[in-house]
Amino acid sequence: MTATAENPQRTGLRQQVLVLYLASSALDARVVGWSTYDGTGETHPTTGDSDVPPYATGLDALKDGWRLFQAAQLNPPYPGHEYDVSFLKHEFFFEKLV
Repeated sequence: MTATAENPQRTGLRQQVLVLYLASSALDARVVGWSTYDGTGETHPTTGDSDVPPYATGLDALKDGWRLFQAAQLNPPYPGHEYDVSFLKHEFFFEKLV
């Protein structure tokens, strides 16, 4: 079996995950929340460890080499609940293999 990006154990590659919550469904919207996870074990980010987002927009993350692999579904609000406060709904998952 040859070493490939699809088989990280053979290549030594590990996944880093970046979750960005944007102000709207557009990738160039500003980041309003974020989480990071490091499969390399080299860093141990935690919630609230920075007041400054890692990127200003989702597009900036793409430009820096992060690969987008999931975006939130755009579901219309249930009638009468257009202004309810709930979870951050414009969630985008990015990855880097390092």
